[in-house]
Formats: sequence, C-alpha cells, structure tokens
Amino acid sequence: MDATRDANELQPSQNIHIGQREPTSMFRSRLAQSGWPVLSASRVTTLQLNLGKRCNQACSHCHVDAGPNRTEQMTLQTVKKVLLALERAKISTLDITGGAPELNANFRYLVTKARGLCNTMIVRHNFTVQFTPGNEDLPEFFRDNRLQVIASLPCYTEETTDAQRGRGVFAKSIAAMKRLNEVGYGQTDSGLALNLVYNPAGATIPGDQNELEQEYRIELRRRYGVEFNNLFVLANMPIARFRHYLQREGLLHDYENALMAAFNPEAVERLMCRTMASVSWDGRLYDCDFNQMLDLPPLHSLPMTIDDLDERFLNGREIATGNHCFGCTAGAGSSCGGQLTARI
Repeated sequence: MDATRDANELQPSQNIHIGQREPTSMFRSRLAQSGWPVLSASRVTTLQLNLGKRCNQACSHCHVDAGPNRTEQMTLQTVKKVLLALERAKISTLDITGGAPELNANFRYLVTKARGLCNTMIVRHNFTVQFTPGNEDLPEFFRDNRLQVIASLPCYTEETTDAQRGRGVFAKSIAAMKRLNEVGYGQTDSGLALNLVYNPAGATIPGDQNELEQEYRIELRRRYGVEFNNLFVLANMPIARFRHYLQREGLLHDYENALMAAFNPEAVERLMCRTMASVSWDGRLYDCDFNQMLDLPPLHSLPMTIDDLDERFLNGREIATGNHCFGCTAGAGSSCGGQLTARI
C-alpha cells in the first residue's frame, strides 16, 4: 500500500533515531532500576485506530507529520478487518484518530458499524475540520452516535494557538466549540463529553493538569462563553515534525535531556501502551501511536497486522520501547488521556 509523500516532509530515516529499540537504551536501564525488567501490557481495553495522515491543518508539534498533502488513508477493506477484530476481541473502547479522521471517506461507515461492537467510541477532532466541505454536520453526527470528542486547543488565546496550528485556527476552533455546545457537548448531564488537549507551545514539559484545566475553564467561559468537560495535558514527543523544529532551533539535545531527567517511575504503571493496541492506516499493529509513527514494530513472534490480532497481543505482551518513551514518563506522565500521576 504505497502512498505519495510530500517532498518537504521528513523521511522515516530522519525520524526514527530516538525511537530505535536497543537492549541497552537509557529508557530500558531506567525501567530496570525502577523494578521493571521489561515493560509489559496488562490487558488491552482500547484499540486506537489511525485512519490516515491527511489533515486540513499542518501543526508544528504534530508527531504524525499530518497535513493537506498527505495521501495515506485507510481503505474500506481494512476498515472491515478492524470491525471483525473488534467483534472477535471484545475490546471496550475504539479511539479514532488521524490526521483528521473525519476526512477519511470511510469514517462514518466505521462509526455506525462499530456502535454495537464496543462500549465507548472516541474521535480525536481538530475543530476546524467542521468547516471543510461535507463536514458541516459533524456535531450532529457525533451526537447521534454518542462519540466522545477529544480536541486539541493549545491555548485559550488566539496568538499562541495560531502560532502552533496556523492563522485563523483559533477563531474557527471557538466557533466549532460553540456548535458542539449547542448540540449538548460539554453541557452538564448531557452525557456528551467534550475534552480538550493541551500541548506546550515549545520545548517544555506540561504544567499541572488540574491547574491548567481550571485556568482554561475560567478564561474560555469568560472570554467566549464556551464549555468543556476535561482538559488533558500531553507532552510533545521529540519525533517527526516536532523533532525537526527542535533541531532547527537548536533545542533537541536540551529537550531530550529534560525528559530523561524528569523520568517518573510512578508513571510506568499507568502508561497507555499497557492497555492499548495501535493500528496504522494500512492495518499494521503497534504497541502505541508513537511507535507507529517511528515504524517501531511489535517484538518478534507477536501479531503484526489487524488480521492476526489475538490473545498474544491483547494480554501480557512485552512492549517495544526506546528513548522516546521518556516523553510519556516525564514529570506527571503523559498519555492520550492526560497526565498519569499527581504532579511531582
């Protein structure tokens, strides 16, 4: 399943250095010192599905290298294989991401068919995709299918958000939030969750999630009259486009050292890879979304594609690691569901 890459985007060989799996990596050493000879899964409860790398935005922190010129998209054939795997494995949560997953022509088919196969469906939404042709009714579609919406908003100010995500993104994001609020998202007792994601604007480790959430809630309500349920903080991973930014600014070495110095052994128990399986747009399996972007495959003898997903992958597998894993264990820890521990 070859796909054309934008010539201006980083090639895999430039992205994979920090993610290379080595028996003597610094991360493995720190794990062993913390009582973890290997990192292993507990029980997979979430299947995170990347529908493709096409996106209507090209954010500076994007670890997927997503953008308008990307052509990688999950086919209907692979979507059907995912649905079969969901039915076979009895996984409780389907977490749909991209790129902008809504730009995949099979997104709505997937959602409607998966409704009876899992308890919870999450869509990772960028707000502005609501203003692309054919997607004006996304708030109603999300509501009717009871999707949880998780959307990135780097700041409650226009200047900071647009600097990271592009000119005009903030204004559209606020307008999209209002549309979601109007159909019930973020409203008390509606059962429709609208959760925001905060990524630092630069080479820093995120601050305390609870403090940031309260700050966001007060400022977004006061300035724009919009509501949300929770704020998740997520560290920027030094891979792909963000790695390129760090190299360009001469910050890569310092940022990687800061992540390593902030290693928190308490975060290891709650790492998202321990309860998640990641599926790429072409149906390959990975231990997590970051390993997927580094093309760091599961360890030998484990299933490699969605066709073969079974108990070996779902329960107790050893997880492939690299020094990029410091990004999830720094400070209070980081995951697609926010910080992992109390701030230290």
